[in-house]
Amino acid sequence: MDGDNQTGTSDFLLVGLSENPEHQRLLFWMFLTMYLVTVVGNVLIILAISSDSHLHMPMYFFLVNHSFTDLFFVTNTIPKMLVNLQSQNKAISYAGCLTQLYFLVSLVALDNLILAVMAYDRYVAICHPLHYTTAMSPGLCILLLALCWGLSVLYGLIHTLLMTRVTFSGSKKIHYIFCEMYVLLRLACSNTQFNHIVLIATGCFIFLTPFGFMIMSYIQIIKDLLQIPSVTGKYKAFSTCACHLAVVSLFYRALCMVYLQPLHTYSMKDSMATVMYAVVASMMNLFINSLRKKDMHGALRKLFLGSLSEVTIREIFERHFK
Repeated sequence: MDGDNQTGTSDFLLVGLSENPEHQRLLFWMFLTMYLVTVVGNVLIILAISSDSHLHMPMYFFLVNHSFTDLFFVTNTIPKMLVNLQSQNKAISYAGCLTQLYFLVSLVALDNLILAVMAYDRYVAICHPLHYTTAMSPGLCILLLALCWGLSVLYGLIHTLLMTRVTFSGSKKIHYIFCEMYVLLRLACSNTQFNHIVLIATGCFIFLTPFGFMIMSYIQIIKDLLQIPSVTGKYKAFSTCACHLAVVSLFYRALCMVYLQPLHTYSMKDSMATVMYAVVASMMNLFINSLRKKDMHGALRKLFLGSLSEVTIREIFERHFK
């Protein structure tokens, strides 16, 4: 057994979900399509909100950051996976694997915290509309976002540094698409009980606490919605929360299937659940959380019409003056 295997610093092999060439081709085109849709869609949302002054409000400020998170999340995992699906060399270095793990863990935590802040924003907007402008001031929004980033960076550092204490030996073949926490812990030859305890403890704080906060926020929101006499008013208020609730339910369903369970029960089915979150959920967020909003439709139309107008003016100029 060589020194690299003992210290855990040699390359890992990301063989993906299947070693069958036909399956790999199918997975390549499927994930490539979803990746392009997610990237292009989130970039358009960011540009549309940035260019429309009517959308410069807290709800869309957090939505832009949520889109950034999804964009970085898929970019951290899918490009390397696509290369591996098309290449015979499926190696990823030890440092590269830990880097991917760090961003994966940090961005999952950041996604969760931003969802909690968005729930607070909806709570203030519906339950305290007269104080919304002062309660959700630009300074507070930036402070909340900075807190989300700080906690997620710390969460990622804790688990990445703990992973450096883990040693690996024998086969380092990962039947998976990226370096995921539970997959690496199952390959370890050293005792990982402490890693698992810290994972559960910090997970309860970084995920369950915001989740409990979201539940309390929506209980109060529902109470206030029931007191609105107008059916139209109830529908309008609820429609601002429906998309957020759909994203939250999708996020926590995948999260609970993967992380809130004993390490020894982790299986390929749970790996597929992580794939659902890493790829499919990020793409679904694009449609659920953004494209169904009427304001977003208007902003996207302005973005496209503005671009088309510039192209038309340029063509007319070139045709008559060149």
